[in-house]
Amino acid sequence: MNPVVISIGLLLCSNVFMTFAWYAHLKELNNKPWIIAALVSWGIALFEYMFQVPANRIGFTVLSVGELKIVQEVITLSVFVPFSLYYLKEPLKLDYLWAGLCLVGAVYFIFRSKFS
Repeated sequence: MNPVVISIGLLLCSNVFMTFAWYAHLKELNNKPWIIAALVSWGIALFEYMFQVPANRIGFTVLSVGELKIVQEVITLSVFVPFSLYYLKEPLKLDYLWAGLCLVGAVYFIFRSKFS
């Protein structure tokens, strides 16, 4: 299987755990002391790293660090927006579209040498 596809799949999994580690405590543990939320988040983040480290190692065989980072940022926004809408019940904002368009520009600039 293509290393880029494997890396993207692993980064998707990693970002789901990352998003929960970073933001789920705002909904689920908001009445607990911050140290409890931090420790729970840290435990969730362990699973993030179990996907992220192999994703970056596999991706780095065919992509540069900059390319990996931009791919990761696109995936982060792709995971964060549905999470914030459906899990945290945040309102949909036009700013998500603008941020997405900025990332399209980032993808173009980081990968433009491969497009030509």
